Amino acid sequence: MKLPHLCAALFGLLIALPGATQETRDEIFIAAREAFRIGDRVRLDNAAARIGNHELAAHVENYRLRQRLDDGNSESLRDFLARHEGTYVAERLRADWIRWLGKRFTWNEIEREYPLLQAPEADVTCLHQQARLARGERRVLDEADRLWLSMLEPPEACQPLIEALVHSQRVSVDDIWARARRQIELNRPGQARTTLNFLPDSQKPEGKSFELTIAGPQRQLATQSTSRPARELTAIAIQRLAINDPHHAAEELEKRQKRLHDSEREWAWGQIALQAARRHLPEALTWYARAGLSPLSEEAAQWKVRAALRAQDWGSVRDTIQSMPAELAARPDWIYWLGRAHKAGGLTAEADALFTRIAGQASFYGNLADEELGRSLMPPTRARPLAPEELRAANGHAGLQRALAFFRLDMRTEGVREWNWSLRGMNDRQLLAAAELARRQQIWDRAINTAERTKDEHDYSLRFLAPYDEQVRPAARNQTLDDAWVYGLMRQESRFISNAKSSAGASGLMQLMPATAKWVAKKIGLRDYHPGRVTDTETNVLLGTSYMRLVMENLDNHPVLASAAYNAGPSRAKRWRGERPLEGAIYAETIPFSETRDYVKKVMSNAVYYSAQFTGKPDSLKARLGTIAPAGDQPMKDRDLP
Repeated sequence: MKLPHLCAALFGLLIALPGATQETRDEIFIAAREAFRIGDRVRLDNAAARIGNHELAAHVENYRLRQRLDDGNSESLRDFLARHEGTYVAERLRADWIRWLGKRFTWNEIEREYPLLQAPEADVTCLHQQARLARGERRVLDEADRLWLSMLEPPEACQPLIEALVHSQRVSVDDIWARARRQIELNRPGQARTTLNFLPDSQKPEGKSFELTIAGPQRQLATQSTSRPARELTAIAIQRLAINDPHHAAEELEKRQKRLHDSEREWAWGQIALQAARRHLPEALTWYARAGLSPLSEEAAQWKVRAALRAQDWGSVRDTIQSMPAELAARPDWIYWLGRAHKAGGLTAEADALFTRIAGQASFYGNLADEELGRSLMPPTRARPLAPEELRAANGHAGLQRALAFFRLDMRTEGVREWNWSLRGMNDRQLLAAAELARRQQIWDRAINTAERTKDEHDYSLRFLAPYDEQVRPAARNQTLDDAWVYGLMRQESRFISNAKSSAGASGLMQLMPATAKWVAKKIGLRDYHPGRVTDTETNVLLGTSYMRLVMENLDNHPVLASAAYNAGPSRAKRWRGERPLEGAIYAETIPFSETRDYVKKVMSNAVYYSAQFTGKPDSLKARLGTIAPAGDQPMKDRDLP
């Protein structure tokens, strides 16, 4: 039932009823939630009196307590927290209470409550650190040191810790500029401005020179000053130019690099190289070389590897990955490509040792590592069937029942949070039972997510669900599409949530944008189409598979290109091809948009598992990825293809 707003008249009628059925209790909960949202204590109290033993009664009590925080009744809060200890609602209330205490500098209470949190968020952790600092625990500053270059957009509660670091003289002028540069690289000029305010007055950029550099970088390049602030702003101006035109930025840096110190000049070259790598410019590695030995940011280092992959410079791939921070180099993508670099250099044993580290993982690079080791790609042995008592335990789990109540009320965000919290501490058997519960309730995304969490016992029929078979299989056949690829794409698009809607406006199982759906409907001659039909399952699948066929026909019938096009548009997918044939895995890894890069990898890996599930035979991700031909000058067949 979807009742986002309950009018006062209906609410009054509900509280007048002599008894409350499940349906009316659902409505009472919705009314309570709305009363909390608008701050109406009377209505919230009335709803609380009527909610009875509804699955979400604790949430209504939580609303009342949060609404009364200003009353200062800590005993009522502690009583609730004791009764509901370990639940999601108790965790949320305790965190909100700590935030409320932080605004009032009630440090003793914060120190008492914080250790009882099970998964504190960053701002709440910072409030606890503030509390410890307030009673003189100086080692807090050692912990805060880690925030300096890692937390570049700190929550408000963390800002006092950053300030304490500066005031304790633990942060140098070099450190301040390094942090500001990193924020500029992430396109966070407002945060960089805040960081530069920590500079001594004599070291700060003059007047509005920083803001003017951000707004019009060419203006800053006209300055003749060689002061530290002027030099740093010149390097930042070069970085801003490089975002739109790396070649122009390189020309400007050539003219001025003698005025810059080594660290400023090398950072500027690194930024030009980063932007060039993202645009797949052949000069990228040359410009990276001019960045010298200065440490690259994680983003710049990863794009140096990607530029080297497109250039087939395996030595640069190897050296760059080996110079990465240990945590970054330990990611499966860089383990795999380091293995490939060793293999290209004839170091087979070293390569196989790296592939072995990630083989067996149900992921893009886990799949590729398996194939490098000569292993077939098949789902692992299915876990033994769930016993009736295991299913009963999942069905009787209070937290999962609260989540199901939220889903029943179409409150998906709250349902997902409650569900995920309830999975904490579950073993593989409990996770599989919870996943099966979600499947039976047709909450496909939670079934998949829950099944993905198992460590030793697995059920890939739950991880790779294939609902809507009666609509999807015929539509795929009609378009002569591989149904494993269609399901792999749909799984990534919506997790089979039929009414899913993205922040960009895409709708339905196959996440169609309104303009795309309209264009495809016209292209295939779908009569009586109107935007309201886009979430109809049959219509959505028809339009989505028709679009998949169209992008395939316009992009060499290659599923990697078509997957990229489905997410980012066909013109981009075409533009990202190389000047020479590219290995499909390299094309996928060097997609400039992080969302599309991740999307294509997951769609293609998904397809492998769906194929194995549908056919009972091993599949090959390498074969699916194939080779991406150069773009050439041929226009696409459908020039207006959205």
